[in-house]
Amino acid sequence: MAQGQSTRTGREVAVLGIALSDCGRVDDATPYALHAQAARRALADSGLPRSAVDGFASAGLGTLAPVEVAEYLGLRPHWVDSTSVGGATWEVMAAHAADAIAAGHADVVLLVYGSTARADLKAGRRTANLSFGARGPLQFEAPYGHTLIAKYAMAARRHMHQYGTTAEQLATVAVRARANAARNPDAMYRTPITVDDVLSGPMIADPFTKLHCCIRSDGGCAVLLAASEYVRDAARPPVWVLGSGTAVSHAAMSEWDDFTVSPAAVSGRLAFSRAGVTPEEMDLAEIYDAFTYMTLVTLEDLGFCAKGEGGPFVASSPLPVNTDGGGLSACHPGMRGLFLLVEAVRQLRGEAGERQVRKAGGALPELAVASGTGGWFCSSGTVVLGRD
Repeated sequence: MAQGQSTRTGREVAVLGIALSDCGRVDDATPYALHAQAARRALADSGLPRSAVDGFASAGLGTLAPVEVAEYLGLRPHWVDSTSVGGATWEVMAAHAADAIAAGHADVVLLVYGSTARADLKAGRRTANLSFGARGPLQFEAPYGHTLIAKYAMAARRHMHQYGTTAEQLATVAVRARANAARNPDAMYRTPITVDDVLSGPMIADPFTKLHCCIRSDGGCAVLLAASEYVRDAARPPVWVLGSGTAVSHAAMSEWDDFTVSPAAVSGRLAFSRAGVTPEEMDLAEIYDAFTYMTLVTLEDLGFCAKGEGGPFVASSPLPVNTDGGGLSACHPGMRGLFLLVEAVRQLRGEAGERQVRKAGGALPELAVASGTGGWFCSSGTVVLGRD
């Protein structure tokens, strides 16, 4: 596997550190504490000193993110990013960071996230209603009770109407995610489920029953990106950033051209083209899965199957997807996109334990794609990773 992005003219960029904070049910920690825990663990994983970090990316916490979080971590970076586009935030930030490192604007960039979403809801410190106090374009949909889940449900229903996708096929996504989580000791829910379990659950927003929807958890994670000259000092083998792409689509549902096409159709095409590889070459895919339909349509738009064939694909394809159990079973503390990168790197490094993906003959995977989706298919970031 060649190092670095095939289209880059600057320095090659590698992931040298990854880590999770405590995840699942974390009632005795603040989001800042989870940020710090994940950051410390990622630095320890990389073997690089904190003093090497000159770039920092964070979103979702603090009035002046990432200034407040960087201060809490004792960092004084000269390159920062606080891009916030929902669940796609972290793939977009990783793309920005890789570009900055390649151009020489930073050497070592730390991406870190932490959230106590579950604990906050439990304690009444926050609401799950994203439309409350809506302003701008959202104000025109909020009065009609158009919640986030309803937007995803509408899109799923359109795909079912247009292509014959079935509730059973969507349910398979949840079943396979839970099977992966069963092999992940860090997953929040590990008990196996069946298609019947998914279909017979309480209806949340037609066609989504409870198990079609992501779990609510606490947790955080961190990823350390660095220029290739730092590889020799790292404690772990590098995983190279081969290509990335970003795209946005809409905010108001009335401005979405096609409910069956997500912005991953653009970000994926760009990422694969810049990496010089194809979807068929991927050994695994980590896909944002707040709802089962997200997995299905993102796989279509990334090019793993043709448009409209996502139903049969998710029901029968051998492609390893969301190998940690995803947001449907492992963890979902809010903007989950950074967890996708952590799991992809872990798989490529051969550190996934019982859930480790193997190629023919027992070889480790060589290529992985992580694709995050934000809002209600409003944004997308896709990153292609590879190992030596």
